[in-house]
Amino acid sequence: MSLQRPTRRRELHHWRNGASCVAGVDEVGRGPLAGPLVTAAVVLPQDRRPEWLRDLRDSKQLSAQRRAALAPLIEAEAAQCAIGWVHAAELDELGLAESLRLCVRRSLEQLDQRPDIVLADGRDDLRLHCPTEMIVKGDASVASIAAASIVAKVARDRWMVELDRRYPRYGFAQHKGYGSPEHVRALREFGPCPEHRHSFAPVAALRQSRFSFDAAAS
Repeated sequence: MSLQRPTRRRELHHWRNGASCVAGVDEVGRGPLAGPLVTAAVVLPQDRRPEWLRDLRDSKQLSAQRRAALAPLIEAEAAQCAIGWVHAAELDELGLAESLRLCVRRSLEQLDQRPDIVLADGRDDLRLHCPTEMIVKGDASVASIAAASIVAKVARDRWMVELDRRYPRYGFAQHKGYGSPEHVRALREFGPCPEHRHSFAPVAALRQSRFSFDAAAS
């Protein structure tokens, strides 16, 4: 069975109703125990159809190799493309919901033109200062959101590979910071590093248990 292919139907609707800048937004990195939250904002061109449009899918439906091939094409040939970051320490301070809003704002603020409307995946209240259309499973149905999902995923994966070089004990290059059994074992053995999300329950519980053990032994 073929995978659903995102279309430009929503973008075309807003273009026909006078919007000149329609930005698709998606995030990656909501659930990992380590690493940043990343969003991408992608504005599709109105006057042409890049060949990669036909290859767009929700990033989770594509192989790492296919995402890595598509991301630079999207960044080079989209009308606009920008990435926003919220790193682990900032996420711990702000909480996940506010970090997501900040991350989206950071990606949109880097666009050359302020969007007339933002198309975003999911149901979150992003509290943006421009019209926003939330679309459940938008990364699978809306072309600009799918493109944003690919760009964000590739950017974050590359960052996690770089973190793996700095903190090789944790295996970040393999699990990208998610709570795999290997990652949890490394956390138990070595404790968290600065790139871990100390406010997330598994990391916080581990820190507490290590503190209790150290206090009892002292």
